[in-house]
Amino acid sequence: MTRRPPYLDKFYPDIYRALNDVNRKLRMLYPDVDLPTSLIELVSVRVSQINGCGTCLSIHVPAARKAGVPENKLDALPAWRMVNEFTEQEKAALDLAETLTTLPQGRDNSRAGASACDVFAEEQVAALEWAIIMINTYNRISIASGHPLISR
Repeated sequence: MTRRPPYLDKFYPDIYRALNDVNRKLRMLYPDVDLPTSLIELVSVRVSQINGCGTCLSIHVPAARKAGVPENKLDALPAWRMVNEFTEQEKAALDLAETLTTLPQGRDNSRAGASACDVFAEEQVAALEWAIIMINTYNRISIASGHPLISR
């Protein structure tokens, strides 16, 4: 029998609950800084695509649809730079998401944040960066734990 990694959320539930508390606080913050749920979900889907987290995709793709992200944007999301479907804010948020997720070597990783400040207020950029950090964290927990897809 092959051993599999433990579900981290079950192995240390207090830590996972604390992470969920942070996420809840952030979800309350987004409306205060005028960041729509649709944008947060769009970013969550893109980060989960990059990280290959099926569990998080099974959660955030339906959440993005529910938040009003059109199907054509979800379909084109991996190629967002090559299509005209995305707004300037969405493009800035997606660039920031990709940069913070991949942290490209030999590239000024602060450029994406500076570019985001051209279309968002500073508090919005900070909230977006937190959203990106959180979904990356959840992706890594789910991948390390081998979480299954969530059925709806």
